Amino acid sequence: MGKQKKQKKYATMKRMISLKDQRIKEQDRAKTQKKKKEDPSVIKEQEVAKHPSCMFFQYNTQLGPPYYILVDTNFINFSIKAKLDVVQSMMDCLYAKCVPCITDCVMAELEKLGMKFRVALRIAKDPRFDRLPCSHKGTYADDCLVQRVTQHKCYIVATVDRDLKRRIRKIPGVPIMYISNHSSSNNSGKNHSSITVRNSFSCYCYLHLLPHV
Repeated sequence: MGKQKKQKKYATMKRMISLKDQRIKEQDRAKTQKKKKEDPSVIKEQEVAKHPSCMFFQYNTQLGPPYYILVDTNFINFSIKAKLDVVQSMMDCLYAKCVPCITDCVMAELEKLGMKFRVALRIAKDPRFDRLPCSHKGTYADDCLVQRVTQHKCYIVATVDRDLKRRIRKIPGVPIMYISNHSSSNNSGKNHSSITVRNSFSCYCYLHLLPHV
């Protein structure tokens, strides 16, 4: 009987001797590092994240009428599908003057989407919308909005994107505005859409947004 051929094992690494092994010469052997004893009298320095001064527990003191609302690309698209006037429905939701703001990144995204979203681009160019310039590189709107909201707590973010909402919920004191569909109870079978605001603490934002009386 002949010997069986051994199959080669692929993606296997050869065992290597550790540098601290005694078989290696003392010159080439790695030296064991001795742990230094910590001096209890030395003052330890720690970096603590700065909290914004506008946050009073869960209440954001910078939020107040007129409300400045950062608008995302999909929010404008969903408002067109739901047949909602963006500015008027915002004011109906918050019962105060609202100033929708649009960044250069959001405008660049709408321009890239082409002729299919020309109505959304026309709404974004409305004179009632405030244009915010972007100084960073790239045109990714989600990162732009998150970065702007973390620096300045005076904005409400209007978006329907789940990933962006999940990111903004981690930032305390920043409310999220989104479009929700409510089916009517009458026999007509029509769906009524409305704009809702929720806080990043997962509670309704009508109380948090209104100033103290």
